This record gives sequence, C-alpha cells and structure tokens, in this order.
Amino acid sequence: MESEVKKKNEVWEWSKALLIAFGLAAIIRVFLFTPIVVDGESMLPTLEHGDRMIVNKIGYDIGKPDRFDIIVFHAPEAKDYIKRIIGLPGDHIAYEDDQLYINGEPVEEPYLDEYKKGISGTLTEDFTLEEKINADTVPEGTVFVMGDNRRASKDSRIIGVVPMEEVVGNTSFVFWPFEEAGIVK
Repeated sequence: MESEVKKKNEVWEWSKALLIAFGLAAIIRVFLFTPIVVDGESMLPTLEHGDRMIVNKIGYDIGKPDRFDIIVFHAPEAKDYIKRIIGLPGDHIAYEDDQLYINGEPVEEPYLDEYKKGISGTLTEDFTLEEKINADTVPEGTVFVMGDNRRASKDSRIIGVVPMEEVVGNTSFVFWPFEEAGIVK
C-alpha cells in the first residue's frame, strides 16, 4: 500500500515538473524569443536559405532599433520577412552609383563588400526615398528596410516602409546549420 502511494506521489511530482517546463517554454517562445527559418535568398551573403535563427522579441520593447539591425517583420503577404534596417525615422535615404547616402552623407555597408566582389555592375540601383515611398524622410514609427541581396529582395523599395508594430523582433544569431552557428553582422 505504501509503495502504491509513493508511486502515485512520484508520478504527480513528474507531471508537475513537466507542466512547469512546458509552461516556461511556451512563455519564453511567445514573449521573449522564437526561432525563425530564413526563406529565400534576399539576405545573401549574410544569411542563406534554410539558416535557423533566434528572434529577440523584447529588444524593441525596451530599446530602439539601430541602423543595420537585422529584423523580422510581418509583411503584407501574411508572411514574415527578414531584412536589414537601412533608414530610421527622420532619415533621408538615397542610393547613387552603388553608394548609400543617409541625410546626404555617404554611409559604408561593410556587410555588402564580399557580395560586391562577385558581381558585375552595381548591386543596388540608384533611387531616392521620394521615388519609393512618396515622402522626404522615413516617417515616425516606421523603418526603411532592404535585403543584402539587393538584386533579389522584396523590401521597402517595393512594399514601402515597415511600421514598428509589425516588427516581430531583431535577430543576429544563427544556430543551424551548426558549422555556421554564431553572430551575424
């Protein structure tokens, strides 16, 4: 009889431990961090199709986005996109001769250097912000995003600026494939 009570008690303790573990995992996934799989080639060479990353969902609740952060956001097609922030609210964005200009000043994009070596012609076509979103500057509460593979990226040049309420979070850590695991810039 005592053995039976002890066994029931042990089953109950294990059940509680599992429920707590699953509950904590759900809370972490819903509110703090979530995995994402890179779908497509718009972020080459920084990210490859199939890379698995961790998205920090609370980063922008306690801080502000930085230029060149890699973010995940809900796109108009009811799909999540992963792109790089190029313009912040109040910025004027232009591209000329494969050079990014923010507020009239040239800005380096070292994450594109490797990709530019392997192509002929320009990676990014010339444009101004006015041509893409009919505004002089990036509106408040939004960001202007672009993929690193500028020739094959559906980004703010096509879909417009991204409202911050559509941003899921930022990401910079690849966890799979294991040989590519680490921080991306």
